[in-house]
Amino acid sequence: MADPDDDPRERAVPAGRAARVGQFTRLGLGVVGGMVGEGARRLARGEGLRARDLMLTPGNIARVTERLSHLRGAAMKLGQMISMDAGDLLPPELAAILGRLREQAHRMPPQQLNQLLKAEWGPDWRRRFKRFEPTPMAAASIGQVHRATLPDGRALAVKIQYPGVAQSIDSDVDNVATLLRVSGLLPKALDIAPLLEAAKAQLAEEADYEREGAQLEAYKARLADDPRYVVPGLVPELTTPNILAMDFVEGVGIETLREAPQALRDRVMGELIELVLRELFEFGVMQTDPNFANYRFQPESGRLVLLDFGAARPVDPAIADSYARILAAIRAGGRDAVREASVAAGFVSPIAADRHRALIDGMIDVIVTEFARPGPFDFGDRGFVAGLREQGIRIAEDREAWHLPPAGTIFVQRKISGTALLAANLKARVEIRPLIDAALHERAV
Repeated sequence: MADPDDDPRERAVPAGRAARVGQFTRLGLGVVGGMVGEGARRLARGEGLRARDLMLTPGNIARVTERLSHLRGAAMKLGQMISMDAGDLLPPELAAILGRLREQAHRMPPQQLNQLLKAEWGPDWRRRFKRFEPTPMAAASIGQVHRATLPDGRALAVKIQYPGVAQSIDSDVDNVATLLRVSGLLPKALDIAPLLEAAKAQLAEEADYEREGAQLEAYKARLADDPRYVVPGLVPELTTPNILAMDFVEGVGIETLREAPQALRDRVMGELIELVLRELFEFGVMQTDPNFANYRFQPESGRLVLLDFGAARPVDPAIADSYARILAAIRAGGRDAVREASVAAGFVSPIAADRHRALIDGMIDVIVTEFARPGPFDFGDRGFVAGLREQGIRIAEDREAWHLPPAGTIFVQRKISGTALLAANLKARVEIRPLIDAALHERAV
């Protein structure tokens, strides 16, 4: 019988390498077992077998989601990235279940939390606070966030990293990559090694909370004269490589604006899109994690609250130049120029451009047409997405044409795609052409 005091929302984080490898082994065996069972059922029904279909069963997807949620750290983060980055291109079953990883995370049991805080702040750590809320107000892939109050009454948000996360990044990424390879979902010839190395490097940076604190202060300085945005202040004396202490800033989740008036949704998304363009073309630094939880809104002041700068990274000027060329070509309506700029940027492989030119040109025509429509761009109108998905799937059937853009471009595109996904979620209508024109003009200057 289960202990009545056990909280199903609390699970100790497997901190040691052996414990985490054991979790992945259990996951792999469970997935293989699920594939064997599904294969037997399909053979009994006289159906053909494809590795992809055997892998993407509801049971297997649920196994992967539950285990990554338990492991947290880099493993869960990669699952979140897949669910957000692929957007409308994922199979519906996979998108729905992986989407849970953006919200589903167990919190540390109190004993494990207390041990961690003693190690970071010393055995008398409680004396630093007037109050420290033992139950986190948020739990995510790398850490959980607690409210606290200093003796002088200053309200804080304290982000505490799960134990063992930083030390397990390389092995977690390698284990997730192994799952992808054995699933048959990726072509054997596709070289994902550069992306995996870049993912390890970025996740290591995200796990360094002192680095994130420095990025937080840098963003606060960049936006100090813009009253539309709020960035929390850092509390350096309480910040360590595993703990980030900052001001607690009131606000509601950005997704609550779904029911807000259209004009408010449009304004908020316009400000976020403008910020992305400034990151790309003005700051030369971008916060590349578009998780919706990183944005909050203050109904009283109408200001946007920006959170979580662990994924802030420099933007290579060559990448910014590539985006500028693509946007300028789309703005001018030049199909050939868009295709050539997309190949040069690494978005489209030369093989795909050669073998599937008609399909690629068809996708470009859709994008150019949508961009050229008068009035605001309606992110809530997803009618054109089905056509793009169908053409993309036809190209993807040629596995030799599969191609990964440079890692730096993938991180930038992740932010752009995630911002568009949020705009679609809020059904925002934004005049994006003037924003892009202004950004390109400033860059030309």
